[in-house]
Amino acid sequence: MIHIRSPKELAKMRRGGRLVAETLQMLTKLVRPGIKTLELDRAAYEFITSRGAKPAFLGYRGFPASICTSVNCQVVHGIPGQYRLKEGDIIGVDLGVIWEGYCTDAAITIPICEVTPETSRLLEVAFDALKAAMSEARSGKRVQDISFAIQSTAEAEGFFATKDFVGHGIGKKIHEEPQIPNIGQPGKGPRLKPGMVLCPEPMINAGTGETEVLADGWTAVTKDRSLSAHFEHTIVVTEGEPEILTI
Repeated sequence: MIHIRSPKELAKMRRGGRLVAETLQMLTKLVRPGIKTLELDRAAYEFITSRGAKPAFLGYRGFPASICTSVNCQVVHGIPGQYRLKEGDIIGVDLGVIWEGYCTDAAITIPICEVTPETSRLLEVAFDALKAAMSEARSGKRVQDISFAIQSTAEAEGFFATKDFVGHGIGKKIHEEPQIPNIGQPGKGPRLKPGMVLCPEPMINAGTGETEVLADGWTAVTKDRSLSAHFEHTIVVTEGEPEILTI
């Protein structure tokens, strides 16, 4: 079932979405060579809880941290730890909050100082894929119109969207229907209606789209160990352009 959120529910999600955006802005300022990913996680926990919200990922299906930190070839669900970032790395930071009973969720990929032109291009294309996805998220369209926009944006530039992980609906739970694949066919899937709240989240790989999960049971990496970039917003479907909650 895909929920249609009331104006009262959306008001709560706007406040939560603003906190997600503020947390990501705070973490972006902290990211630098030498900092441990665990330190970023602790900063996120303190920031979110100090404002009366809860980190949505902490304890979710046993996940041990408040944010996901996915470095270089890690696609998604990287666990913060003792790794120290170094110049030339990229780090995907994915986080969600629970505010007044409602979840919001967003992700960004941050370059650490100077990165190669190829890496910069990967980040640009991944962000363009998110923008293309959001442009399709309007009343009357279908879920896989979003998927096709992500896939075609990546492939037009020689990159690949991963098929193994998907975007999702969001509301009282962090993951709700519908699933939003990163690969799809136009005109397929459930029809979008005003009031649906969605999280498209393109994960774009520099090599192939194939991934595997490490022995920790969480961290997904590219099978060929090529770089991967990840962006996400929580958005509300309208008759026109979607409303972005996580800015």
